[in-house]
Amino acid sequence: MTAPATFSVALANETSTARLMAEIALLIGPGDVITLSGDLGAGKTAAARAMIRYLAGDDDYEVPSPTFTLVQSYELPPFPLLHADLYRIEDPGELEEIGLSPLPEGAVALIEWPERAPGAMPADRIDIAFSHRPALGSLARAAEITGHGKAAAQVERLAALRSFIETSGYADADRRHMPGDASTRSYARLVKDGESLILMNAPRRPDGPALYAGKSYSAAVHLAEDVRPFVAIAGGLRQHGVSAPAIHQSDLDAGFLITEDFGTESFVTGTPPAPIAERYQAAAELLAELHAKALPETLPLPQESYAIPVFDSEAMLIEIGLMPEWYLPDRGAAIPASRRAEFFALWRTLLIGIAGEPRTWVLRDYHSPNLIWLDQREGSARVGVIDFQDTVLGPAAYDLVSLLQDARIDVPEALELALFGRYIKARIAADPRFDPAAFARLYALMSAQRNTRLLGTFARLNRRDGKPHYLRHQPRIWTYLTRSLAHPSLAELEAWYQANVPPPL
Repeated sequence: MTAPATFSVALANETSTARLMAEIALLIGPGDVITLSGDLGAGKTAAARAMIRYLAGDDDYEVPSPTFTLVQSYELPPFPLLHADLYRIEDPGELEEIGLSPLPEGAVALIEWPERAPGAMPADRIDIAFSHRPALGSLARAAEITGHGKAAAQVERLAALRSFIETSGYADADRRHMPGDASTRSYARLVKDGESLILMNAPRRPDGPALYAGKSYSAAVHLAEDVRPFVAIAGGLRQHGVSAPAIHQSDLDAGFLITEDFGTESFVTGTPPAPIAERYQAAAELLAELHAKALPETLPLPQESYAIPVFDSEAMLIEIGLMPEWYLPDRGAAIPASRRAEFFALWRTLLIGIAGEPRTWVLRDYHSPNLIWLDQREGSARVGVIDFQDTVLGPAAYDLVSLLQDARIDVPEALELALFGRYIKARIAADPRFDPAAFARLYALMSAQRNTRLLGTFARLNRRDGKPHYLRHQPRIWTYLTRSLAHPSLAELEAWYQANVPPPL
């Protein structure tokens, strides 16, 4: 059994409490339970209110005390949250009546006065005990934070995070919530003296068990499992004129970074969001510039170097295997072993056929959520790139597919074709030997590979990770996939999909 982890924090005022709760919010997720104990007026409700407002991204968000309602529910952007006050509970059996026994799955629970029903508290939880510290001032408090069971690791990481922020000189910075992504990373803005920086919490963590020749999924397909690739690739991109965030502070072993903040100026606009053509054009031109360069395969890190992995056919096959593994069962279309073998045989033949193609840096998620418009800069430097830790060495067409077949917004086919043409012209201008027809075949193949993988990835994010909102992108992915399969070089693959893969709902 895991031993509890405990540490104490001195809190000079409510602002200090709010910063603590923001830091805890960076490390928790659906299913986590946090209890808040202490005498009347010790600051329990203020702490809960601070966390809820942080997660809502609104300092004025209405957070009434649940003293009389017993439970308040909030649908916050990262996850649902329950705020409970058990002070008036006479019998632990009453928890069932108010929806706290059992605790709802998929929500975070903030529970005041847990001592009123101690036997009902889960074994895995974070306890925060507040107490007055009048010798330090009328508003001063102390918080003893204890992690039980699986939460012990969260509390140990909280202590490390607070130490990192303090030694970096940002202990007195305001924390502002930032939306997360499909990974286990989390982010916050640190605002101090009018300057805003990004705090990244990126714990070392493989994506899935060791099912692929003794490797996790992330290791098998060369996804970053710590922050080292991010730091190395950021430096490499900046060296080649690409606007990647500068790293201000780092702890590579713990997985904490403080980086430059590019702001929030998007590449899309409107409802539903649509591409801003000028910005997409700049992003396509940046790719053409980057792909025309001879780029190194190894990059420096403090006291070590980082070898960029090769996006080989085995990694691509494992990625597309997510489609029959996760998507087809969701659609009631699971296939027998014989048809699964046909699927991989077709793909293996196609991917072996491109093994000799020139390789460049493939950033992998080069699309609108990961691009920030930097209007004050010039040329392609106006394209701020913020997600590149999964960079591999592979076909240049892959990132152009990521951009022009954006997984999260509709890119009109006319705009895709126009920007594809601009990219081709730029590549020919840089190298007259560039072969447009061969690149078009590669573009279709990389589109089929990427969109096949995304069908499976989004199904897995829903079923395994409890993130159903990704399913809404599957029809768009299907449109891109069927468009790419129409290329004559993919005729056999298209026939297999038509026979075996139903469209999304």
